[in-house]
Amino acid sequence: MTIESPTRHTVKTYHRARFRGDVATAAAQIGEGFTFRSPFITSDSPTGHLDGLDRLLGIVTSVELISELYGETEATLIYDIRTAPAVGITQRTAEHFRLHDGRITAITLIFDSAPWQAIMAAAGPTAPSP
Repeated sequence: MTIESPTRHTVKTYHRARFRGDVATAAAQIGEGFTFRSPFITSDSPTGHLDGLDRLLGIVTSVELISELYGETEATLIYDIRTAPAVGITQRTAEHFRLHDGRITAITLIFDSAPWQAIMAAAGPTAPSP
């Protein structure tokens, strides 16, 4: 029997909500002083990093969790994002979380952004994240 730690519960709730497109539930896991960093987005807003999520989810066909590691105040998920055949990207992603008082205060998303460059260029400029 696996006992779910508070860290695991918060991170899994966030992860599942984000890939369902449930921004409200994902944002509810975010704590004060939040920061988000990825190859494309830097944001200090609890929802700014989720802007455009619907566009991403529109091309994602599956998310396969490969590994999950949890400590008291941090966690790391490693997963593959598979996209529709027309896009043709399978993205291996590492996502590191820091937590304080049971809420996520920092996320660092690590992936090879090269396959996404043409898609981002075709999408055109976007407003900067708050």
